[in-house]
Amino acid sequence: MNDRIRKLSGQLSTLQADAFLVTNEINVTYLTGFTGDSSSLLVKPTGQLMLSDGRYKEQLEEECPGLAVEIKSPAEKPIDFFCQVVAGSGATRIAVEADQLTVAQLSQFRKHLPDVEWIETSGVIVGHRMIKDAEEIEILRSAVRINERALESILAKLGPDWTEQEIAYELESTIRRLGATGFSFEPIIGAGPGGAKPHYRSTQTVIGDYSTLLVDWGTKLGGYASDMTRSFHFGKPPARFLSAYEAVLESQLAAIDAIRPGVDASKVDAAARNVLKKAGLDEYFVHGLGHGVGLEIHEMPRLSAVSEDVLAPGMVITVEPGVYFGGEFGIRIEDDVLVTETGHEVLSQMPKGLDDCGLIL
Repeated sequence: MNDRIRKLSGQLSTLQADAFLVTNEINVTYLTGFTGDSSSLLVKPTGQLMLSDGRYKEQLEEECPGLAVEIKSPAEKPIDFFCQVVAGSGATRIAVEADQLTVAQLSQFRKHLPDVEWIETSGVIVGHRMIKDAEEIEILRSAVRINERALESILAKLGPDWTEQEIAYELESTIRRLGATGFSFEPIIGAGPGGAKPHYRSTQTVIGDYSTLLVDWGTKLGGYASDMTRSFHFGKPPARFLSAYEAVLESQLAAIDAIRPGVDASKVDAAARNVLKKAGLDEYFVHGLGHGVGLEIHEMPRLSAVSEDVLAPGMVITVEPGVYFGGEFGIRIEDDVLVTETGHEVLSQMPKGLDDCGLIL
C-alpha cells in the first residue's frame, strides 16, 4: 500500500465506511500510477483492488506491480462484473465519489447491490491532490521549462505571415520534440481581437494583420500540466496597450507577492483586482485570478473572489490576471507559482516586462 492509498484508507473511519470506491480515472492514476482508463479502484483498510478489463491486463502488470486486479471477461456485463467483485469484497458501507458519478450510475449501484450502503462524498481525493509532493513538483518544473523553451523557439522565427493555427502547430511539434506528450489543453493563440476572448479558438487569422498577440499554452509531461500566458505587441500597438499591459503586470506581481501559506485564496484574487481597479480597468477583468494545476489543467484550489480555499505549502497555482477589450485586443500574463513553507516560488522564468513583450516580425 503506497502512501497515497494509505492516506485515503486512513480516512475510512472518519467517513464511517469500510471501503472507498474510486471511479474517477484521474484519481485512479493519482493513487496507483495506472495510465489507462475504464478502471476503478476499491480501497479497504487491508488493501486495494483494481477492477479493469482484458485490454489493460499487461499494462497493469507493468505499471502497478503487486496491485491486486480483477479482470472482466468479454462475456460479462460490466454491472454484473462490478457487483460480483464488490459483493466478494465483503464491504457493506462503501464511500463513493458522488461528484464524479452520474445519477444513473449511483442508482444502478443501489439497485443491484441493495445490501450495500453507499456513502456519498465529494472532493476527498481532489483535496489530497492539491498538495504536491517533491516528485510532482519536479515534474511540474520540467513541464514549465519545456513550455518556455518551446515558445522562445517559436518567437525566434515568427514572421508576419504566420497564422494563429501555424503557431499552435509549431508549438505542439516543438513541445513534443522536447520530450513532452503534447499540449495540456488546446492553446489560445489570439491576434488582435482574438486575444480579447479569454477562451478563444485559434483560426487562420494572419498575425501580421494586427499589432497584438496573446499566447496561452501548456505542456503535458509525465501526466502533469503546465499553464502560462504571455501577451505581445509589434508594429504600432493601440494607444492603451502599453498602459494596460503595465497595469496587468503590476496586478500579477501584487497577487504573487500576497501568496504564502495560510492566506485566503480570495485575498490573493483581491490583491490583483485592486490594482486593476485603481487603474480603472477592473471591469475588463472578467474571470477568476487562477487555479491549481497538476494531473488536470484545472484543479483545486481556485483563486477567485468567492473561493473558500486557503493556501498551503505544496500547492501549485496559476496567477493570470487579464483585461479584454472586445473587438480590439486582450492582455493576460500568467505564471505557475508554488506555495512554499515560507512564501512562494514562481516556477516560470520567461521574461514578462514591458520591454520583453515587443516583437519584431
